[in-house]
Amino acid sequence: MAKTAFLGLGVMGYPMAGHLKSAGHEVCVFNRTQAKAEAWAKAHEGRSAPTPREAAEGAEFVMACVGNDDDLRSVCLGPDGAFAGMAKGSVFVDHTTVSEKVTRELHAAAAQAGIAFVDAPISGGQAGAENGVLSVMCGGAEDAYLRVEPVIAAYAKICRRIGESGAGQLTKMCNQIAIAGLVQGLSEALHFAEKAGLDGRAVVEVISQGAAGSWQMANRHETMLVDHFDHGFAVDWMRKDLGICLSAADETGASLPVTALVDQFYKDVQKLGGGRWDTSSLFKRLKALD
Repeated sequence: MAKTAFLGLGVMGYPMAGHLKSAGHEVCVFNRTQAKAEAWAKAHEGRSAPTPREAAEGAEFVMACVGNDDDLRSVCLGPDGAFAGMAKGSVFVDHTTVSEKVTRELHAAAAQAGIAFVDAPISGGQAGAENGVLSVMCGGAEDAYLRVEPVIAAYAKICRRIGESGAGQLTKMCNQIAIAGLVQGLSEALHFAEKAGLDGRAVVEVISQGAAGSWQMANRHETMLVDHFDHGFAVDWMRKDLGICLSAADETGASLPVTALVDQFYKDVQKLGGGRWDTSSLFKRLKALD
């Protein structure tokens, strides 16, 4: 079993750190709100630390799941950052969805300190984190990945190395691009069914068994139909991710017309006061247009 640290105890990080402890690993946690870290430590019989550096000291593997590029920099760099407390040969694993730019920046900073850096963004939402069945897409050196893969297995259904540094984040962008189009398509299908006087549930029961079926359809159609949008990943975070996707597309020359359009639809949802609604609230936007 490994000595680990986990930085960031949000809706994803809190249960992920718990799965590490349940798997028998030694875990020390850090959270900007220290009371939450102390509560986790009490609930899981682990330890908490007041700074990322102190949490990371002596750890073989340090995991992070924070908010954005700047949040990640703040827990990695500086005198109180994790890199300052990590020993040479240890591995930093970033589960945050951030830009490829900051990933490469921190990969270089870690390398200078003799630390391996694996970008490992996750998919599966809050339920996936709580049930320990996340999809983890990784970038970084193969030897570092092979060392950390058995540890990540504590909360992963599937974990794969896609390529070198940044490949994990680029793969997560592919994930978000695909989700954006799927949710908009499902929203339009349910909206059309309603306008045509059809029973939305009966429609989904049939079409979900054919080529139109998807995780979003199976897991979100019912909550969409009953106007519940408090299920997992928030619109504010999706817009952050889609902004990363669109910026990367500009750099690579990729064409993402549907992604750009859905990003603007999510902007409309924010204007409706739905920044904290989950991503299936695209359906609510269509109803608001009636």
